[in-house]
Amino acid sequence: MAAQITPAQPNNSLRDIARNSLHGKVAQTHYVVRLPILDPMSNVHAYELLFWDGQELNVGWKNELATHAVFSNAMVFGIEELASGKPAFVQCTAESLTEEWIWNLPPGLTVVELLEGSQLSQGQLDACVRLKELGFRLALDDFTRKPSAKPLVDLADYVMVDLARIGAKDRRFLRAMLDGVTACPIAKNVESQEEYREAWGAGCRLFQGFYFCRPEPVRDHQIPANRMLHIEILEAIQHDPIDLNRLSSLIMRDASLTYSLLRLANSPLFTMRQEVTSIHSALMQLGEERSRRIAMLAIATDFDTGQPPELLRMAFERGRFCELGADLLGLSASEQYLIGMASMFPAMLRMKPENLVSLLPLRDEAREALLGGNTREGALLNLMVCQDRGDWAAHDVLVKSNKLRVAELMWRFAEAREWANTTIQSMS
Repeated sequence: MAAQITPAQPNNSLRDIARNSLHGKVAQTHYVVRLPILDPMSNVHAYELLFWDGQELNVGWKNELATHAVFSNAMVFGIEELASGKPAFVQCTAESLTEEWIWNLPPGLTVVELLEGSQLSQGQLDACVRLKELGFRLALDDFTRKPSAKPLVDLADYVMVDLARIGAKDRRFLRAMLDGVTACPIAKNVESQEEYREAWGAGCRLFQGFYFCRPEPVRDHQIPANRMLHIEILEAIQHDPIDLNRLSSLIMRDASLTYSLLRLANSPLFTMRQEVTSIHSALMQLGEERSRRIAMLAIATDFDTGQPPELLRMAFERGRFCELGADLLGLSASEQYLIGMASMFPAMLRMKPENLVSLLPLRDEAREALLGGNTREGALLNLMVCQDRGDWAAHDVLVKSNKLRVAELMWRFAEAREWANTTIQSMS
């Protein structure tokens, strides 16, 4: 998440406003969140940047401040940082097309997102043409192929179809609606594999939604033997102190896991004093807490083989956020780290959560948290799930019911995202 900002003042530049926020000169908490846009293999194609004021998600055309918030954050922190080097969809009001802010964003990474119902003047249409000439791309949101939007459709690189706004019965007309449209169709709010297949069959080639976190389980799918070894390792790292001899012998029984752990141990992420060549020496140098963390990373990496890479990034981000936020609720940081990361294991292994959770060496309260229970142990995980789904109303309820402050969560979200990105980069 990006920095806090304060509502724009008439004579202040947005850049100054955003910079002031870094020094605590804010009255309210406002920040930018991002939602992934995925290809059919669940690889991240781009991120959509949205503005959240701590109460609700605001789209750029609903609130002028929302557009300015994204622009100012993007200028101060950089589109590349906010979107991890991927293209960034930035929602824009018609009025903002002619303002200076949008022209300061990097053309190659910025997709200017407009609402199909925007009533553009000739000058604003000319601005769209000029943006395209400079290398910006255009996206048309809430696309329904209104005749009045044809000038924008002809310019658009993407059209975004919101499945939540199209009833199931009306979706049979989706293919006809997209017929002849040269822009790449994006299906939004895809919440199930069935909706994904429906949107794909209608011609959509990019997708946004929570469907990839809930892949259909394989019928009668049993956890493989080497995965049972991983369960033993998870049990071993829950002991305090850790039996490093037992842990190293367990890890060495799996060649893939051994490789993953050694690669992680030798990465800049853990700044080892000297290069390690054996599991036991690596664990000795790491110490107990880092051994727990690196073992979990190695297991998650091995679980993710052949799965969408976004699942692994989410596992790292959830684990780190839950670990960093544990102090706010008086919880165990190591257990929260395990809960956050293990929350993605069912999707990685294509197993029903209840089947996998019963195997994990966790307390009953932690198991309930992984099954979505409204428990104190699950509060931080539920916050991350709400953010991934864009369910900001439920997020706000959790913040209030657990007597948390958004400002205290902000830097933890940012740190978790940066840590997850760094971890994945160090493994590539």
